Amino acid sequence: MMTLLQISLPTDSIFVPRSPNDPSFGQLIKEGRYDHVLDNILAWGIDLIVNILIAIVLFIIGRFLITKIDNFVAKIMRKSSIDNTLKGFISSVLQTFLFIVLFMIIINSVGVKTISIAAIIGTVGLAIGLAMKDNLSNFAGGVMILLSKPFRSGDYIRALNLEGTVERIGIMHTILRTGDNKTIYIPNGPLSTGNIINNNSLDGTLRTEIIVNVDYGCNVDEVKELLLQIAARHPKVLKQPAPFARMSKINPTSLEFVFRVWAKKGNLADVNHDLSETVYKQLYERGLISSTQRMSVYLTKEEEKPV
Repeated sequence: MMTLLQISLPTDSIFVPRSPNDPSFGQLIKEGRYDHVLDNILAWGIDLIVNILIAIVLFIIGRFLITKIDNFVAKIMRKSSIDNTLKGFISSVLQTFLFIVLFMIIINSVGVKTISIAAIIGTVGLAIGLAMKDNLSNFAGGVMILLSKPFRSGDYIRALNLEGTVERIGIMHTILRTGDNKTIYIPNGPLSTGNIINNNSLDGTLRTEIIVNVDYGCNVDEVKELLLQIAARHPKVLKQPAPFARMSKINPTSLEFVFRVWAKKGNLADVNHDLSETVYKQLYERGLISSTQRMSVYLTKEEEKPV
């Protein structure tokens, strides 16, 4: 024999305000006791308003306390040796936990028993988990990033066809700041499983590479010497590692040179722009590059075959 499993909550375990749908209202109306009906409606309305006001007051006070606690913990972490990347993650987790506690306190204060609300949350927990599977993946990705440390706050990274300076690693997202001061939020899940290029070295230096094309017939040694002189005259180009200039490829219409220099992370963009402009001007003045590309085409005439 098949039996049905019924799950029910005690009627007094959760606060249910009296409403016009309550059977007692129907009984009162049937008996013609309309004055009692009005009294019950007013009592229900007053209880509802009081509970809403209590919830609002508790939320305001709770949010104020959460801000104070978060600032206090942040102040302690600033004085500690905790990594900056971990500080942001701890702050995000702490805020989320405190808001959950505040929510439970508000629910309990307006009449809902904590045990009952826990049972309700447990009942819908599976559905919520399925709906938030991407967020759970992002949370796990954030943990993996903190453990493996492929980058830290302040590093300049490239990932998922995006690039910028890491400002913060949160619970769900990693926040980047681009060179034009835009904010990018990258989900931690895809970020932790994708390819990441960290442009930061341990000593804070980075390399830039410029491809230079010159005309055929140029003196290769002269071009190399010119590129190295340009690098030596720039105040933000590092002496060590030494600049590099070599011919790398013979193209159909030009000779290709690769020009590499090192600079501090904060100077790299300026160095790249300055050198690109200077290289073009110097090569053009010496007639080593032309304003238009040239291509030689040789035509051969086939002999006519007798019919």
